[in-house]
Amino acid sequence: MRYTATVCLFLISLSGIAGADDTKPEEIVAKHLDSLGTAEARAAVKSRVLQGTLHFKDLVGNVGNADGSWWSISQQRELNFGMKFGSGPWHGERFAFDGDKTSFAVFTSSHQPSSFGDFVRTQDFILKEGWLGGELTTGWALENLDHSRGRLDSVGLKKIDGHDLQCIEYFPKANTDMAIKLYFDPETYRHVMTVYSMVWQPGVGRDARDSANQRQVRYTIEERFSNFQTDNGLTLPRHYDLRYTQEPQSSPTRAYDWDMTADKVLTNVGLDPANFQIK
Repeated sequence: MRYTATVCLFLISLSGIAGADDTKPEEIVAKHLDSLGTAEARAAVKSRVLQGTLHFKDLVGNVGNADGSWWSISQQRELNFGMKFGSGPWHGERFAFDGDKTSFAVFTSSHQPSSFGDFVRTQDFILKEGWLGGELTTGWALENLDHSRGRLDSVGLKKIDGHDLQCIEYFPKANTDMAIKLYFDPETYRHVMTVYSMVWQPGVGRDARDSANQRQVRYTIEERFSNFQTDNGLTLPRHYDLRYTQEPQSSPTRAYDWDMTADKVLTNVGLDPANFQIK
C-alpha cells in the first residue's frame, strides 16, 4: 500500500509538471495580462510616464560606472525611452517611436551611436512592436500581438537562478535572426524576464558599414522586472534591470548593466506628440 501510494504521488507530480509544460502560449499570455489588472483597468490607461534613478555599471571595466536618471514615456504604442548618466564620453541613450518610425539621439561626445544604441537602431522592431521596457509601457507587445503578427511557442518550465519559470518564445515576423524568450512566474504569471539573443554573421543583415573581414558577433539583451506594486488597479514592476552584452570573436567583450528604479509613475497625462520624435 505504501509503495502504491508513493507511485501514485510520483505520477501525480509528473502529471503536474507535464501539464505546466503543455500550457499553450495563448493561455500564458492571457494569465499574464490578468496579472496586470482587469481588461477594463488596462484599457483605461492611455498614457504612462515613469521616472526614476539608475546605476550604470560597465561589467568588463572599459567605460566605468555612473549614477543617473531614466524615463519611459508611452502613449498607446508610441514610446520615448531614455537613460542619462555620468559626464564621460558616453552620456546615455534615448530612443523614440511615433507609431510609424523610430528615431535615436546620439548621446556620446563623439556624436556617434554607442554599441548598444547602434544595435537597437538596427533591430528597431523591439521598439516598434513594444518589447523593450516590457509591461512598463502602454505599447507592451503582449497586449498588442495583432500589430506584430509574430508567432509564439511554449517552451515549458525553465530553471533560472534556482527558480522554475514558465517560458514562451516569440518569433518575429520582421527580417531578423533574433530570438526572444519571455519568462513568467508560474504561480502569478507576472512577467519577470525577457532575453533577446542574436548571432550576427559577417556579410549578413546588420549594416553596410560592416566590413567583410569582421567575424561572428553574439548579442544578448536581458531585461528583468521585480518589486511589483499595485496602484489604481494595475500591478506593475518598480524595479527594472537592463543588461546588454556584445561578444565579438576577434575583439574584447562589451557588457553593460543599467539598474533602474521607478520613483514616479503617472497615468493618463496629456503628452505632446513631439515627445515621440527625436530631431
